[in-house]
Amino acid sequence: MSIQIHEKNLLGINGAGRIGKLTMWYHLTSRQFDGIVINIGREVGKSLEDFIQSVTVDSTYGTLSHFLYGRMGKTCEVKIVDSEKNIIEIDGFPIKVLTKQRNPQNINWKQEGVRVVVDCTGKFLDPSFPDNDGKGSILGHLTAGAEYVIASAPLKIKQPDFNAETTPTLIYGINHTCFDPLHHHVMSAASCTTTGLAHMIKPLLEDKETNNVLTASLSTVHAATNTQSVLDSVPTAGTGDLRKNRSVLNNIILSSTGAAKTLEKVIPEIAHFGFMADSIRIPTTSVSLIALNITFNSRMKENEVPYISGDYIRDIYRRAAEGEQKGLLHFSMEQNVSMDLLGLQSAIVIEGKEIHTRTGFLKIPAEILQCIHINDIQDVHIPVTHAKIMGWYDNEFGSYVSCLGKLTEYIASRID
Repeated sequence: MSIQIHEKNLLGINGAGRIGKLTMWYHLTSRQFDGIVINIGREVGKSLEDFIQSVTVDSTYGTLSHFLYGRMGKTCEVKIVDSEKNIIEIDGFPIKVLTKQRNPQNINWKQEGVRVVVDCTGKFLDPSFPDNDGKGSILGHLTAGAEYVIASAPLKIKQPDFNAETTPTLIYGINHTCFDPLHHHVMSAASCTTTGLAHMIKPLLEDKETNNVLTASLSTVHAATNTQSVLDSVPTAGTGDLRKNRSVLNNIILSSTGAAKTLEKVIPEIAHFGFMADSIRIPTTSVSLIALNITFNSRMKENEVPYISGDYIRDIYRRAAEGEQKGLLHFSMEQNVSMDLLGLQSAIVIEGKEIHTRTGFLKIPAEILQCIHINDIQDVHIPVTHAKIMGWYDNEFGSYVSCLGKLTEYIASRID
């Protein structure tokens, strides 16, 4: 039997790597689309059965049956509907596999009936490249008939005069309602770390006592990714970060992250204070940890007790977890380790027991005040509170892919 799944409300996915595969898994659970067309751009193994095996098991999250049904003992039904057209069904959910084209302009999404595409290749990230670029461009998806494209990574625009306002960075639960279907056809869903950080810092910037930030920094203790080497290898020409060519299996590797810079595109007020960020890669498969250091210009109560304390910040996060960030920010007073958060669908999990603050005083000597014509005054002591906050995020499915999936569904719901 042959089915024409392009007559339905279909989602296109370009790429079947870690994010592409798990994006497919997400939409298998949510069922907000009628089916998926996934482009791999090459053959997988020796048959369609090999593709089925590769996308229904996972070394991090287990089998697809266990992922969908837990310990209920139920197995998902997978069948080939049309081997010539590469159409399969997983529990009645149709998925068509495309294997011929790697350049986005040649995928022909229009013929497949796809309006929204999630590009998970990590290769086509510059919307200033022309749609007919020989090596491929994210704009090629539009030429091929898609109407909206979401990149599962930060965009990297090289042309300085490019109008970036037409290609926004959107994070579900932060600024996703800024999507304008008339003007936004190419978008970025940021990165896993930026997604977690955005939900981590949003409640602080919305509170009257913690929104006067002096400076901030973060370190993400990050699980391994496919950009790293399994064993030591010789870097390619022009490589700047030699440490990524060292074995991911048995090293702690210092690295960089663009999370803070990308966050400025999502929460513009971040640019008003300094924000440093770095990454520490560790040999685990998923779940990462943000260690946020943030300093506030604070004030004191009448009894010289700081307004901003560990309990005050804990209350901020409790309210956020029960309010508008419910389901996206989780507050925990348990003593967690990383595997406890694997698969948990939450952008960030605040480790409540590990929130610490210290208030000190910035001394402005009287002679400095006199230099700016403030006389007859003694030294001024301005209270400053430093806080350290820990937040977990499943950098693959639970945090990033879940937020990406919700963003995709929102965009699809807003188009005619």
